[in-house]
Amino acid sequence: MVGLSVTIAVREANKPRPGLAAPSSDGSSQDHLVSEVFDDEPHDGSIQSDRKEATPPDNLIAWSRAIGPGENLDILLAEAGLDAPARSDVSRAISAEYDLRRLKPGYHLSLEIGTDGLIWSATLELEDGQSIRAVFGDTPSVRTIPPELETMVRAGEAEIATSIYAALDAASIPTRFATDLELILDGTLDLRRAVTGGEHLRIVWRENRLGDRIIGDPIIDYAEIDLGEERFEVVWPDDEASYSLIYKDDLLVRTFYQPIPGARLSSSFGLRDHPVHGGIRMHSGIDFAAPFGAEVRATHPGTIAFIGRRSGYGLMVEIEHPRNLRTIYAHLSATSEAIEPGQTIAAGEEIGQVGSTGTSTAPHLHYEIVVAGTPVPPLTDDSFEANTAARADARSMQVLLDEARGKLTRVLASELPMGSDQGG
Repeated sequence: MVGLSVTIAVREANKPRPGLAAPSSDGSSQDHLVSEVFDDEPHDGSIQSDRKEATPPDNLIAWSRAIGPGENLDILLAEAGLDAPARSDVSRAISAEYDLRRLKPGYHLSLEIGTDGLIWSATLELEDGQSIRAVFGDTPSVRTIPPELETMVRAGEAEIATSIYAALDAASIPTRFATDLELILDGTLDLRRAVTGGEHLRIVWRENRLGDRIIGDPIIDYAEIDLGEERFEVVWPDDEASYSLIYKDDLLVRTFYQPIPGARLSSSFGLRDHPVHGGIRMHSGIDFAAPFGAEVRATHPGTIAFIGRRSGYGLMVEIEHPRNLRTIYAHLSATSEAIEPGQTIAAGEEIGQVGSTGTSTAPHLHYEIVVAGTPVPPLTDDSFEANTAARADARSMQVLLDEARGKLTRVLASELPMGSDQGG
């Protein structure tokens, strides 16, 4: 059986990071632009307000080219005729939003140059549809521009013979869901041991597309695993909901409040092969894959205990909660200007944005729950249960489950691969 797809919306896949723009001291010298604006990027990670892009001058000269194998940004800027100071300005401006060490062949650079030979703008187009745009002149700015993506809802079902991976592959369902389901169910169900053959799997997922390209990783919305004697359901809703649910035989067994609603879980709690240092090390939290600049929210009400940088964690926020509980949000690119140590904060309030600071290989959020000084598994720990019992009532949870089941039925029953599904 193969998966069917339904187009449901056109939306921005991720929120752009607010601009880091500020006027230069004299508003006239391009030689001082980067040192005054981009070198003064807020190293504490505080979010700056957006600044409207200046009106471009007339008669700009356009230049563009894709980055080739073995090339870096400076090579292309030199080819465009920019002198060393101007090349340095452009590189430092773009690096305020993007790590230039991650450049890949195929990325596209576009420049606008004035008739006086001074650079007006530089735009770096990335493989995921995002662009980094730096504008120079009297009102300099740099910002990340998210792509306009089409979100597709897809569904598929499979019968497991030998392994979940093989069953997903045969049904044209993303095989990475085998790992995703293991991570989501970690501590609730040992999926590898539970599967012996003959089990049924049905999944609803969403994927973002730019034209005919899938951008980013597909994300599970709902999964039903029928083991014969037991049936598990996972409701991992999109960014309209703040929590995910796990049911066993129609009974709710787990509720998890998400720091990035709808984000894909990418690494679990416990021993793992460290992606940077190598070797088996303890991972004291869980990781969420999310685009640079995605909004991070407090999972529970509490008091801001710490904002700043710590070794390994990079830029982070720590929140203190009743009953000797703490939550940690790490590898951030920025923190909200609205928060400060000692301030009380509500569940769901924005505290920062996803980044890759500290010991990190790509943008993601590291999330921890600490009980009396000891990290615990966030997905299965029930320490917050007494604090959050009233936040999500049984009725609203049942609505989420019913909607997920209904979506699965509609998409699987659809005979049109591109029909409209507005039912959530």
